[in-house]
Amino acid sequence: MDRLICPLESCGSVAYNLANMKRYRVLNFDFDSTATLLSMEIREDWDEKIKEQHQKNKQNLIQELLSRYGTQAAEVERKNLIDMGAKPFSILAFHNKFFEQIRRAFIMGSYYPALTSSCALGERILNHLVRNLREDFKSTPEYKKIYRKDSFDNWDVPINTLKSWQVLLPDVVKAFQDLSELRRRSIHFDPAVDQDDRPLALQAIKYLSKIIGTQFSAFGSQPWFIHGTPGESYIKKDAERLPFIKHIYLPNCQLVGPQNRIEIVDDRLLVQDNNKYENVEISDEEFRDLRFKLNIPQNDPPRH
Repeated sequence: MDRLICPLESCGSVAYNLANMKRYRVLNFDFDSTATLLSMEIREDWDEKIKEQHQKNKQNLIQELLSRYGTQAAEVERKNLIDMGAKPFSILAFHNKFFEQIRRAFIMGSYYPALTSSCALGERILNHLVRNLREDFKSTPEYKKIYRKDSFDNWDVPINTLKSWQVLLPDVVKAFQDLSELRRRSIHFDPAVDQDDRPLALQAIKYLSKIIGTQFSAFGSQPWFIHGTPGESYIKKDAERLPFIKHIYLPNCQLVGPQNRIEIVDDRLLVQDNNKYENVEISDEEFRDLRFKLNIPQNDPPRH
């Protein structure tokens, strides 16, 4: 499978007291693009060697699927994987392990377990976010309503709270609301679920993918990323103080300067940045321009 979980190791000392020229680079993430590769059609205008390599890679993926899930329902499992789509690039947090389990359940045809688990994971994500971030919002009106609670089964409370705190992006609020509605239909008795378990499970997984791929993305146009850094993600200086970024993103990052170099050795990311930087304040745009003006060659992780 084309899957990577990127553990972070640092080579060389990083001078945290000279952080004005540095930014946090996202380095810990996971993804799975198997579904995309399996559904990709060979184009006539491709070079013959590329066609041959693509076909070989595709066959290797199919053999790995057969080895993992068995041969009895191979075509169904392949279709389930393709219909789900790729697992989005995501930083490592409290959802990765369970989301992988949900996807595997769906591939194997365990649709109702995948459906109910998707709803449960949505609720866990909301609870984790509120519990992890609420101490940073003690002065808000919402804090008084949630500070004594250990968990929330009424999704409206954490969704509205996190929305008021400007933690959740608008598309994520909508995806949580849609998943909440699907949960009400699926968990509370509805005879139609007996026949609709696959489409409902698939829809729940799509909502979760939207939540994870938008709110926890390792790459993209999220407002906390410095824009214009293709193949690399850096946190904006002003965003470092945001509770969501501080508690969820920064543990997946390394503080680096514009001359940082990334190498992959034995499936490990090695951060090379023992360069000496001036103790001067630079803007995010200046950091970006310095970074790409240097054009440092490096063996980077797979790009989105």
